[in-house]
Amino acid sequence: MNKKMETDEAKAIYERRKVIAEPLFGQIKNSGFRSFSLRGKEKVAAEFSLVCAAHNFKKFVKAGSIRLEDLKEVKKAA
Repeated sequence: MNKKMETDEAKAIYERRKVIAEPLFGQIKNSGFRSFSLRGKEKVAAEFSLVCAAHNFKKFVKAGSIRLEDLKEVKKAA
C-alpha cells in the first residue's frame, strides 16, 4: 500500500479527498455527533442518514434558503 501511495496519481487523489470528504466528517463531529446509539448495519445507516439530513438542513438555514421564521409559522399551523 505504501508503494501505491507514493505514485503521483495516488497523491493527487488523496489531496482531493482532504478537500472534499474530510471537512464534512469534521463538521458533523463538531456539531456533537461522536458515536452511534444503535447497533446493526441497517440501524446505523438510518441513524447516519438522520445525521446527514440535519447537517444539510443546517447548511440550508445558514445559506438563507430556509428562514427560521418560516419554520415557526409551519409549527404553529401543525
